[in-house]
Amino acid sequence: MRGGNRNMRRMMDRMGLDMNDIKDVREVVIKTNEKEIIITKPQVSEMKGKDGSVFTVTGGDYEEKELEVPIFSDDDIDLICEQTGVERERAIEALGEAKGDLAQAIMLLTDN
Repeated sequence: MRGGNRNMRRMMDRMGLDMNDIKDVREVVIKTNEKEIIITKPQVSEMKGKDGSVFTVTGGDYEEKELEVPIFSDDDIDLICEQTGVERERAIEALGEAKGDLAQAIMLLTDN
């Protein structure tokens, strides 16, 4: 398709979008509560618009690592502390025992 790249750039300019490649990216890490996904030697592009940015990550090699200790949100921990009156550390332990299930963690702490 001849001139496709130029036409794409013109269309993006009309829409108020600016797209740039981010150079020298060594890795991208995506973190969830249960695991991390590590993408090595990715190609990363950023598309800037008036409302924010969109990042596109392209990579062939990636590795998934399961987290030994799940990460719980501060909101979840605070809710357990408020509902049961326990300290933060005990709330985190209960969430771990309950595998992140808020209701079960509260029941574990209130049944004792």
